[in-house]
Amino acid sequence: MSLLNDWINQIAEGNTKSIAKALSLVENKGEGYQKLLESLPFKRNIPIIGVTGPPGAGKSSVVNACIGELLKHDQKIGILAVDPSSPFNYGSLLGDRVRMDHHFNHNNVYIRSIASRGHLGGLSTRIYEMVDILCNAPFDFIFIETVGVGQSEVEIAGIADITAVVLVPEAGDEIQTMKSGVMEIANLFVVNKSDRQGADTFTLNLKKLVHHFQEETPVINTVATTNEGIKELIQSIENLTSKTLNVEHKQHLLAQRAWQLLSSKHMERYSYLNLLNDLKTKSKQTNFNLYRYINETYDLHS
Repeated sequence: MSLLNDWINQIAEGNTKSIAKALSLVENKGEGYQKLLESLPFKRNIPIIGVTGPPGAGKSSVVNACIGELLKHDQKIGILAVDPSSPFNYGSLLGDRVRMDHHFNHNNVYIRSIASRGHLGGLSTRIYEMVDILCNAPFDFIFIETVGVGQSEVEIAGIADITAVVLVPEAGDEIQTMKSGVMEIANLFVVNKSDRQGADTFTLNLKKLVHHFQEETPVINTVATTNEGIKELIQSIENLTSKTLNVEHKQHLLAQRAWQLLSSKHMERYSYLNLLNDLKTKSKQTNFNLYRYINETYDLHS
């Protein structure tokens, strides 16, 4: 137990190797990972900012620019960048060193790329546990960048205190087809690459659409590559932080996370490979019915 307490203390002190070791243990469900999680104190109240949006909107550039601005004020930042996975080995296809190389070696920045491993919510199956590890490290802000898979990314709202949806001026048609759920998860919208033609018109239309769902949702114009609008974005994040770190909001997020963890634990009982092999045989039966098969095989009536 003393070794485990020492490890947790090293995480709290910001020891990079201890943080990396803990994240790897949790992500890969290594021996002792559950004991580590059960020993976390859950005392710190750090703002978690989720950054989502369609591919090509410049999410990484926006996060990179935000890091640079926060470093000017000696803030410590932890980043989990969720990358698409290889369909062959579930490894990460993109790397944090490629996307945020300007800040990767900074003492006040910790960046970790994690593979989505086929998870459909734009996150990763172990994201909740990994965020809890970072919450016990001495960071002032934690950023989560999703893979950018569109409307299924509403899952980010269950873990982030603030959800920023990054868009570009050319996303006009996409905005019109967005489901209300995607619009409602956003605490703020970022119109990146706003130096492009049509940005002002797009922003005006977006504000009208956004205020239909939430009256006070900010819409910030940025050009992340030149840091334009980044100070305003950070100011909006700080303003929202004071509202979202209240007890009621935190309790709601805690319930969401508990629900996701319960769902994940429940699904761990089942093997997709066993299911596939069983269905190869059962589906050939003349009286096969998928719903009856599921209920009978997994005893869902109990």
